Amino acid sequence: MRTSLFLAASALALAALPAAAQTVKPGEPPITPTTQESGGPISPERAALHLDHADLAIEVFPATQRIAGVATLTITSAIAQKVLQIDLDRNLPVTAVTVDGKALTPKEWANPEGRLMVTLPRPLKAGGKAVVKITYGGTPHVAVRAPWDDGMVWAKTPGADRQPWIASTAEGYGCDLFWPCLDFPRGEPDMVDLHITVPKDLKVAGNGKLIGTDTLADGRTTWNWRTRSPNPYSVTLQIAPYKLLQADYKSRYGNTIPMQYWYLPGRDEKAKKLFAEFAPTLDFYESVIGPYPFGDEKVGVAETPHLGMEHQTINAYGNNYKQYPSGFDEIFQHELGHEWFGNQMSASNWDDYWLHEGYTQYLQPLYGQWREGDARYAIMMDEFRLQITNHAPIVSGQIRTEEQVYEEENGGPGQDIYVKGAWVLHTLRNLIGDDKFFEATRRLVYGRPDPKPGNFTPHFSTTPEFIGIVNQVAGKDLQWFFDVYLYQAPLPELVEQRQGDTLTLRWKVANDKPFPLPVEVSIDGKISKVEMPGGTATLKLPAGAHAIVDPNARILKYSAAVESYQRYAYRR
Repeated sequence: MRTSLFLAASALALAALPAAAQTVKPGEPPITPTTQESGGPISPERAALHLDHADLAIEVFPATQRIAGVATLTITSAIAQKVLQIDLDRNLPVTAVTVDGKALTPKEWANPEGRLMVTLPRPLKAGGKAVVKITYGGTPHVAVRAPWDDGMVWAKTPGADRQPWIASTAEGYGCDLFWPCLDFPRGEPDMVDLHITVPKDLKVAGNGKLIGTDTLADGRTTWNWRTRSPNPYSVTLQIAPYKLLQADYKSRYGNTIPMQYWYLPGRDEKAKKLFAEFAPTLDFYESVIGPYPFGDEKVGVAETPHLGMEHQTINAYGNNYKQYPSGFDEIFQHELGHEWFGNQMSASNWDDYWLHEGYTQYLQPLYGQWREGDARYAIMMDEFRLQITNHAPIVSGQIRTEEQVYEEENGGPGQDIYVKGAWVLHTLRNLIGDDKFFEATRRLVYGRPDPKPGNFTPHFSTTPEFIGIVNQVAGKDLQWFFDVYLYQAPLPELVEQRQGDTLTLRWKVANDKPFPLPVEVSIDGKISKVEMPGGTATLKLPAGAHAIVDPNARILKYSAAVESYQRYAYRR
């Protein structure tokens, strides 16, 4: 019944739209600043909305690069409202709206700038609920350089048959590129049902669990998927003539988790090799962090015509089976980490997304260490160290948009939320020790230190909350540590002065912030920890002794050698 109603609505939506060209150029159709912006400060009216359920019926037309959809949104408001504000790209014109089954006239909705304003037939009381059904369709924005630029990717499979190969990316510009949503981190719906209709011979790799498929007389097929608590940008369209590898993973926590890899025909051997990485990588994450958060759904990956992106339970993979010196596929491994750091624990504000990216980046050398030992860990951490730019603080303490965080040209920390974030965590781990570091990590991810399948649910977190967790677990106030590493850009510099048998160490920190970080010193090969109360220490050395400060590179600090190398590499 749902399929037939959807197809009729799809036809209505498309009939109201002008004919589209066969090929839409990257970057077209242009989007408004409102659509391009994701997150940032939001009005009280928008902040009060909660998306209980999104039922999305979308038909995809590869030949004309268009979509047509019906979105049924169940929305609760914490405050009284007369108008609901729902994000949707105006390139997808709305042709019908109903609220609680009552059809609205076209005068009762408007979308001039990419925010659909729906005037309610009756004002919504605080705590009230409305079911809003939106029929829409058109030519969605095409990504210029996915996944760094967002939109649809309309590609063709390699080989002679050249079948449609389609993907969506939406982290930067947001979910409103192809479905009506609440485009800010806390706009996460409790549940999403996807009903994606595609032409004959195409398959849809979707979020969550496959509920079933409905095949029409002409061969078109509707793929019905259901998932819980996805980030708004994690909802995805991934479509191709896929083949499927699948197996069950027996978790160390006693549950069984389905694993699926949706890949292009003709790549069977490479696909099998990547699929063989699923179980050991999953075991690593479960062993050092905790249970896979979506074991009742699946671990899923779909091969895409762009590099990669975290899409809850169906990560995009377009790394073309690249070989790494680490011995594992770093794109696959990184995106899988976002199931813990991004999907189970979601940042409340883009300003806190270093908790997603820094942790997931750090889990890469940790995986290298888990597989091969300390040498691999050190090599990978050194590669990250050379990429740190320190252009802006990792955390501003403000409500930010995605672009204000991920793009240095917009004043954000950019790649530092990955690589500097990883080094901050590396330094923190060496400061408080493995047991406390991983307990703090589990508390951040699960909201408790003893996660087991069924005793936790996805939740939001913030940088201040993480700092509070670390302080509680460490049993001391470490605000000074985060003030220097997160809330200002310049790195602390360790000044060394050697005069005869005396070695003086002093932390030089921007804005003269307190920084009593202990330092390891090797004296003729014997390592000891030197406390730095007040940020200074003086050591007496044996005559002629050879001293190395921080010999195992346990601390993120200013390095003239690294800056010189970066200038040299930039010139080249």
